[in-house]
Amino acid sequence: MQITRHDKPLQTSGEPQKVGEKMPNFSVTTAEGKKVQLNELLDKPALFSVVPDITTRVCSISTKKFNQEVDKFSNINFYTISTNSPAQQKDWCAAEGVSNMELLSDEDQEFGNKTGLFVADNTTDARSIWIVDQNGTILYQELVPEMTNEPNYAGALGFLSAL
Repeated sequence: MQITRHDKPLQTSGEPQKVGEKMPNFSVTTAEGKKVQLNELLDKPALFSVVPDITTRVCSISTKKFNQEVDKFSNINFYTISTNSPAQQKDWCAAEGVSNMELLSDEDQEFGNKTGLFVADNTTDARSIWIVDQNGTILYQELVPEMTNEPNYAGALGFLSAL
C-alpha cells in the first residue's frame, strides 16, 4: 500500500486486511517486556491505534486523545502500537501522564509485517486505527494516507459508541 510522509511517497510491506476479515495473529511486547499474542488482547473488543513513533508530535497527540476517552468505554480495550521499544514507550507514558492506554511495542516489526503496515524506509508502522471483536474480526479500519495527519477520532469513537 502506498502512503506519504510530508507528501513523499512510501510503500508499506503489503496490503492491510479489510473490514470483515480476520486480523492476522501477531505478537507484540508489553511495557513489562512480555510477548503477547492477539488472542491474549481480545478478552473484549479492542481498539488498536497504530502510530509510527510515539515520541513525535502527532503520535503523542493521538495517543493522549484516545487515553482521555478510555474511561467512557469500559467494554473496550484500548491499545497503542508503535515500533518504539518498551523502554521508550514507558518513558513517554511517564513524561506525558498517560496511564489508561496500554502501549505495545512492535520493535521486532512482526505486527507491521503481518498486517502490511510496516514501512521499511523509516522502520515504522503506518498510522491506522483498527477495531477488532473478540473473535479477531476487523469491525472498523482507518488507514491514514499521510503519516503526519491525525486519524479521524470522531469516526472511531462514534463506531465504538454504536457497538
